[in-house]
Amino acid sequence: MRALKLRDDIYWVGAVDWASRDFHGYSRSPWGTTYNAYLVKDEKVTLFDTVKREFAGSLMCSMSHVLDSLEQVDYIVVNHLEPDHAGSLDELVAACKPEKIFCSPMCEKAMGTYFPQYKDWPVEVVKTGETLSLGKRTVEFVETKMLHWPDSMFSYIPEEKMLISNDAFGQNIASSERYADEVDRGLVDRLMREYYGNIVLPFSPIVLKTLELVTELGLEIDLIAPDHGLMFRGDDVQYALKRYQEFAEQKPTMKAVVFYDTMWHSTEQLAGAITQGLQEEGVSVHLLGLKQNHHSAVMTEVMDAGAVVVGSPTHNNGILPYVAATLQYMKGLKPKNKIGGAFGSFGWSGESTKILTDWMEGMGIEMPQDPLRFKNAPTHEMLAQASEWGRNLGRALKEKVGA
Repeated sequence: MRALKLRDDIYWVGAVDWASRDFHGYSRSPWGTTYNAYLVKDEKVTLFDTVKREFAGSLMCSMSHVLDSLEQVDYIVVNHLEPDHAGSLDELVAACKPEKIFCSPMCEKAMGTYFPQYKDWPVEVVKTGETLSLGKRTVEFVETKMLHWPDSMFSYIPEEKMLISNDAFGQNIASSERYADEVDRGLVDRLMREYYGNIVLPFSPIVLKTLELVTELGLEIDLIAPDHGLMFRGDDVQYALKRYQEFAEQKPTMKAVVFYDTMWHSTEQLAGAITQGLQEEGVSVHLLGLKQNHHSAVMTEVMDAGAVVVGSPTHNNGILPYVAATLQYMKGLKPKNKIGGAFGSFGWSGESTKILTDWMEGMGIEMPQDPLRFKNAPTHEMLAQASEWGRNLGRALKEKVGA
């Protein structure tokens, strides 16, 4: 691929993964993704991050468009050691023979677990507040531990007002465009929510502290350059910062997500009736059957919802596997400030709604009313009760939101 000039002597040299549909083995990425890397040509030529191993050739090709030789690279900065960003680090070190490789303390501790040969590399550890002179430009380092790995950090170039933010502010999208303002805003917003809800959400308290730190350090930002997806420039910088603030605060909204699995459509009918009741109370509802919707699609909607409603029939004295898997996934992402409800049908034992309630209460989800369950196929009267149950939940959500 060809490098893209961002500023004088600053280039995007990453790779576009058009075929990616499974991100990290647990999240769907229907739009593909990118592995962004950035090259600064100064007195010290510096590469910020690398790419997934299979895209090393694409990265080196991009760099070759703006360098006479890869050995012109003096420094490599490793903002994050995860293989989609540092998977080709050993190949780049061999090709570039850099004078120094900069990384955070936690990155240096873990580097040998990926690259046993790193002891022979010129690795130098940097901490928050430390700076690196490139010549006309300076790099300021900001550790962002657990955003989203212990080793993560930002690299800030004050002379360019450029923040290389690694995984923060990222999205999964493969495109010919490189800036958010070149793509439909609605799509950008959805992709940011999808990425945040499935990757960054459990680290929301750290996001809030990091945003505070950016303010405290007085970082003037005119370009946010993440390692996945589109960059934010100009006025879009404030949009990206504001959205991350909102995502991290997890304030409840008048939105409900109803997700379920069903065996003979009884639980599915209850889900429809509950959805109708919620709608009648002015709640925006997303109804998601788990046979049709991946758990990462569910979490994209759950992330900014005020209510989560989960349904399953009783199966072998338990719940259906898709429901169990989605709840386990959701538990790890630690959603906050939500109310919920459990519902389901049963044939003879009926344990599912208690199991669902225990799962949700274990996640800190408030359950304002008893679970809803019916035996076998629901009658019209039962469906009417389910609608009323949904209306009651909608009223409880209004109270929580203050609507």
